[in-house]
Amino acid sequence: MRYTTIITAETLHQNLANPDWVIMDCRFSLSNLQSGELAYRQGHLPQARYAHLNNDLSSMLGSLTGRHPLPNFKALSEKLGAWGIHSRSQVVVYDDMNGAFAGRLWWLLRCLGHDHVAVLDGGLTHWRRLGLPMTTRLPRIKAADFRAYLNQAHWLTATDVQAGLSRKTICLLDARTPERYQGIQEPIDPVAGHIPSALNRPIQNNLAPNGLLLPAAQLKQQFKQLISNHSAEQVVHYCGSGVTACHNVLAMEYAGLSDSKLYAGSWSDWISNKNRPITALGTIING
Repeated sequence: MRYTTIITAETLHQNLANPDWVIMDCRFSLSNLQSGELAYRQGHLPQARYAHLNNDLSSMLGSLTGRHPLPNFKALSEKLGAWGIHSRSQVVVYDDMNGAFAGRLWWLLRCLGHDHVAVLDGGLTHWRRLGLPMTTRLPRIKAADFRAYLNQAHWLTATDVQAGLSRKTICLLDARTPERYQGIQEPIDPVAGHIPSALNRPIQNNLAPNGLLLPAAQLKQQFKQLISNHSAEQVVHYCGSGVTACHNVLAMEYAGLSDSKLYAGSWSDWISNKNRPITALGTIING
């Protein structure tokens, strides 16, 4: 059986010795860029490799890019092979933020044509809660030949978003907290607010109180109510930099609402051009 959205801790535990399974630790902190790798070295799932959001899963910042530009896909493909991922690999990604960062690698692998990737439900927090094994031992990795089949239809650029909004052919969902969406507070980016006409779907709404993903049927009902008459294919997700919004893509896929897209640059890319309209505290600026 292949897993393409989420996987339970119990199922992963049963397959820790499976040579065709590759586990990726994606822990990260925006306030301390090395804390994730340090935490990995202090204890991780058996056989897990570490992927750094900035160094491995993003490219260098530019003057007119979001905070986490898409990686060089050729370089990423080489790293995936160096981590031992091949066409038959079942990849499992996790973090300690209920998938907020692991979702990025889940989404990137799908962009590269590798659908056999799943996010660990509940992440490291739930794994530890169950008392499942941890280790400080670094894995012995046998490099593989990762063959990429890049599909750029998974994401939109700012120009694509502007065109879609003008033609009313897309439905934008903002994955940030209500306070950031409304422009009440903005702790990271220099401009507060959201893209005009975007609806708010904080990724926290995808989770039950115990940190596990809500049942698929419940997620489907919530998303369909939010997007109204739009199809799943018309939905475009964004957040601050195109990372946490991947969690909403994941939740829709798990709910059977397939093929929603990501505005990869997200809010930090949108505001890099002062001529693009924004909505802050209910007022449209440059609109």
